[in-house]
Order: sequence, then C-alpha cells, then structure tokens
Amino acid sequence: MKKVLTALCLLMGGAGYAQTFQLGVKGGVNVSNYTGNFRQIDKEALVGFHIGGMLNFKLGNNFSLGPEVLFSSQGAKIDDGNGLQDYKVSYINVPVMARVRSNGGFYVEAGPQVGFKLTENTDNTPINTFAKNLDLSGAVGLGYHGASGFGVGIRYIAGLSKVGDFNSQRIDPDFKNSVLMGSVFFTLFNNK
Repeated sequence: MKKVLTALCLLMGGAGYAQTFQLGVKGGVNVSNYTGNFRQIDKEALVGFHIGGMLNFKLGNNFSLGPEVLFSSQGAKIDDGNGLQDYKVSYINVPVMARVRSNGGFYVEAGPQVGFKLTENTDNTPINTFAKNLDLSGAVGLGYHGASGFGVGIRYIAGLSKVGDFNSQRIDPDFKNSVLMGSVFFTLFNNK
C-alpha cells in the first residue's frame, strides 16, 4: 500500500511542472494470457477487467505524458493436470505513457509499466505462491480522445519480467504476462 500511495503522490506532485493537465477515470476489459514455454500444456486466454485513475500532462499541442494507477485482473487458464484452471493475479499497475495526438483527437502511445501484485487466485492447484510481487512491462496503444473529455483506447502490454515464482514438474515458471486492454475513459480540465 505504501508503494501505491508513493506513486500517487509522485503523480500529483508532477502536475505543477506541466503546462496543463487532465485528471480522469478509466475502466475496461482485459484479455490476458501467458507467453513462454508451456511444454505441450493447454492454456487459454482469461478475461478480466481494469479500473482506475489517470493524469495526462499536456506538453504542447500534440504531445503529453500520462501516468495512470489501475487495478488490473489478469492471468490465464492453464491445464495443470486437473483440467483448465484459472490462474488469476490482481495487480496495481502504474503505466507512464508518452502520447502523440493529432489535432482531430486520435493518438498513439507507448511507455513502461510497473505492476505490484495484490492477490492471486490459483484454487485447486498445488502451487502456494504462483506470481512474483513485481511485474515489469512495456505497452503500446492507440485511441481517440475527444474535446468533451470522453475517450476510447486499446493497448497491448508485453511482460518484460518473469511472472512465475514457484517450482513445478509440469509447468516451467519462465513465462511473462501478455495483456490486450480495451478502455473507455473520461477526463476533466483542458480537454480541447
């Protein structure tokens, strides 16, 4: 919790250094899976969600820097010998996205993301601790943000650090997160 509060303070403290900023809320759907060597083990995507807050510091007419704090439910369905089971991990993700926006409102974005594990749900499995406490990722996305403050976006998040924190005969813990996010958001202040 201290990490989340520190991240929020840093986000809010940076507002004084930007020309203008936007404050908003964001939510949507995650379609996630794990990438890596699963040695002929069946796995499928897991549908989850994300919700949280965002800031967007406008640094000129067409460029901005946007830190966010999002609760995100992600993972995969893995056949661990007992059929397909949900391996779900909940994170507080803190992406910082550099965004280039056209005058018409369309944008592309890219940036790093740090995730802090909150909970994990691996019911009916022999694994006690499934995921590491820290997840590092890179993200790219595109979307539309209108002058009214409403926006939509899609983002792909590719894990850079290993998720697994266990020993198993059947599953190699050397795998990473892979998440496709679809979002709707609304911002206040300086939307033009």
